[in-house]
Amino acid sequence: MANSDLKPDGGVQGNSQIYKFGTSPNTRAVVSQRVRVLTPAYGGSGLFQLGVLSSFGVTDGRSVEAISGIGFGDRIAELVPGMSDPMTASVERALLYLSNLWQSTGYAGGVSGPVRALKHHRWPFDIEQQIVFSAIADKELSGDGTGSTTGFSASGGTYGSLKYDGAIGGGGPYGDGSNPGSHNILISYYEACWWTSWSATFAKDSAVIMESGDVTITDVHDFGSTQYGEFLATGNDPSIGQTGSIVYGNTFNS
Repeated sequence: MANSDLKPDGGVQGNSQIYKFGTSPNTRAVVSQRVRVLTPAYGGSGLFQLGVLSSFGVTDGRSVEAISGIGFGDRIAELVPGMSDPMTASVERALLYLSNLWQSTGYAGGVSGPVRALKHHRWPFDIEQQIVFSAIADKELSGDGTGSTTGFSASGGTYGSLKYDGAIGGGGPYGDGSNPGSHNILISYYEACWWTSWSATFAKDSAVIMESGDVTITDVHDFGSTQYGEFLATGNDPSIGQTGSIVYGNTFNS
């Protein structure tokens, strides 16, 4: 009999009852019900949405060095950003008998193979995070949630579209399955991730067993994976007329 908790298909990692979809409220604020995290489930081809994921957090940081000079009093002349630290992500997920944290990120662990420790991981994996928009955000961004773009322009940046058809669509907005709905999605793609820690606690006072771990991320980019380089359109650029810091004075006003 097939393992329905680890049967990648239709964009999700399984087809058992724990992978059934519900509906979410339409708000302007982002809600966790609308955040999808996709990883390469073992046995599948591509990335699939994780089930029973209780938390996913990403941390980014870099050093900033201060320079100053003698004879000018107690004053910082300039702050100089250094190299970024590797991004990290923390993950917590319920342990399933037939699908554990290793299997849900592409490794042959649990009932799928011999992987039992970090030292058994020979290859990294990718993670895709999707923020699924509400109907309110869809309307103001693209009109109906079906638009997508992979480039930057005066009207906006990159975003994709997720079609809700079949079982996950709930019958569509008219309830008869005739018109599947769509939502725009904002994607962050994390490349070549390595697990750096893992833990699971089996306690007598808790019924549910949770697995948690941390990953280190090689690189991150947006939906299109384009437009990255020296002249990245980041905003706050006074050289093209955008509002920048007053410390640049009239440098770009001529």
